[in-house]
Amino acid sequence: MTLRSPKMLPLAVLLAAAPVLAQAQKTGKTGGKIEDAEIEIVKERVNQLPEATRNFEKIKIDPPAKQTTPVTYTYPDFRLPADRLNPAVRVLSIQQEELASQTGNYLKGAVGNYGTLYAKAYLHNTRSETASYGLDFSHLSSSSGPVDKKNSGSSQTRLGLSGETYNGPVTLGAKLDLGRERYNFYGYNRETRRLPPNADSLKQVFKRAAAKVYMRNQSTDAPFQYDLGLGFNYWADNFKASESNFTVALRSAYTLSEKSRVAVNGDVSLISYKDSLKTSRPFLQLTPAYELTLDRLALSVGATLGYTGDTIRRASQFNVYPAIRLGYTVSEDKFVVFAGLGGALQRVTMYDLTTENPWLAPNQRVADTHRGPTVYFGFNATPARALSVNAKVTLANDRNLYFYNNSRRDSTKFDLVYDKKATQFINVHGELLYNAAEQVRIGFKADYNGYKTHSLPEAFHRPAFQTTLFGTYNMYDKLLLGAELYTYSSSYGSGYSRRLVNGRPLGEVVRPTDSVIDLNLRADYRIMENLSIFALGNNLLGRKYERFLNYPVKGFNVLAGVTYDF
Repeated sequence: MTLRSPKMLPLAVLLAAAPVLAQAQKTGKTGGKIEDAEIEIVKERVNQLPEATRNFEKIKIDPPAKQTTPVTYTYPDFRLPADRLNPAVRVLSIQQEELASQTGNYLKGAVGNYGTLYAKAYLHNTRSETASYGLDFSHLSSSSGPVDKKNSGSSQTRLGLSGETYNGPVTLGAKLDLGRERYNFYGYNRETRRLPPNADSLKQVFKRAAAKVYMRNQSTDAPFQYDLGLGFNYWADNFKASESNFTVALRSAYTLSEKSRVAVNGDVSLISYKDSLKTSRPFLQLTPAYELTLDRLALSVGATLGYTGDTIRRASQFNVYPAIRLGYTVSEDKFVVFAGLGGALQRVTMYDLTTENPWLAPNQRVADTHRGPTVYFGFNATPARALSVNAKVTLANDRNLYFYNNSRRDSTKFDLVYDKKATQFINVHGELLYNAAEQVRIGFKADYNGYKTHSLPEAFHRPAFQTTLFGTYNMYDKLLLGAELYTYSSSYGSGYSRRLVNGRPLGEVVRPTDSVIDLNLRADYRIMENLSIFALGNNLLGRKYERFLNYPVKGFNVLAGVTYDF
């Protein structure tokens, strides 16, 4: 027996003596003698237990299996602004975002310097699964401007009505736009006039009307997709000129399989134009194409067939251009490259031209632009979340591309002029957009337009460089801030003089226009659930630049107003 604790020693002695005491009791002898005995206590012995097995390995949890979901990709082409030059007569050139409205209906009103009045009404039905309809009205007028006060005033008024019905498999809709615009020819030489002319003698008025009815199938799963529209546009000016335009537009596609389809797009336009002479301008264009999608590759092969009734510059009336486009997805949702070969007729109307330049002279000869053959290539990329980058290069041969130049008869007005030969055109377009959860939006766009003319000394009033830098910030749906800085490089116009230089009349003098640097700011603040205030600051650098020769724009101008939602 081995005892390791000193407290067990008395117990050991007692157990050793127990047999002797028991024997003495059995014999009945009271005088017995205890024999000597030796008790050995060993304290060095140690009880040892076998080592237990323990598992220290961490438990492994396998990650969930990655699920692959097919994604549908599109490869849109960017419509370049080569044929549309925005006039400088506008309130704010950036697309204006509205604070989140409560019901979709609102009224706006504002006043500003230069005797400016601004009003807007947006009235539409609430969200419905059967139909939508509404009214959109806007008015902007300035009683004075940058030259001789009321002689450079202007006004624009527009009323739009629209409606759609969604009953059944077809969507039916209609639109009606009515407008009236007032401008003045204030580009006269003030140094040669003792007194400024009367404002009514400078007046130009445009009346516009555009009606359209359309239908398209409502089911996106249907094999045949179509969008058919019939329209009529009417335009008239203060010189008793008028233009009537009947239009038909078709966009359609028929799915052959999961990877292929056939698309057919067409446009018809019949214009009756009346000025000092009456002319008719028919137009027809059709583009059939076969589209194929193979994994990362998207291919479209077709042709564009176009006819125009214009006979200016002996340009061919019937034209055939290739319509080939190739797109390749280098990285899913990240990087797509594309290239193509094409060309088309571009319809040109007085309705559109006077929105670009409202100071056109009477009796203009309008012609459609023949763009082609055209080569283009570029890419669409999303290198990071909320960031997109796009770029495109276009090389084209243009016939009957119009330019604006000051008229020889009256330099305060502009004529449409054309190069006698084809104009070689190059456009380099790039844009970058960052959009963080609809709260912060920053963007930059830039274009380089190069024109090689032959009979014209310059590409009149078509600037080579255009840039736009814009940004918006939405603070808790309470305060919306916006800013834009846009620039145009200098272009060219013509001045005319009867002075003699070395015994010869000086005649036409090509003059550069101003370069444009314009800064605009905007702020909207919601003070109540249905009430907010806003302010616009335009041309804050105060530069009275001439986008069109002899026509300076307004300097520093501001608008302040109220918006009511209901």
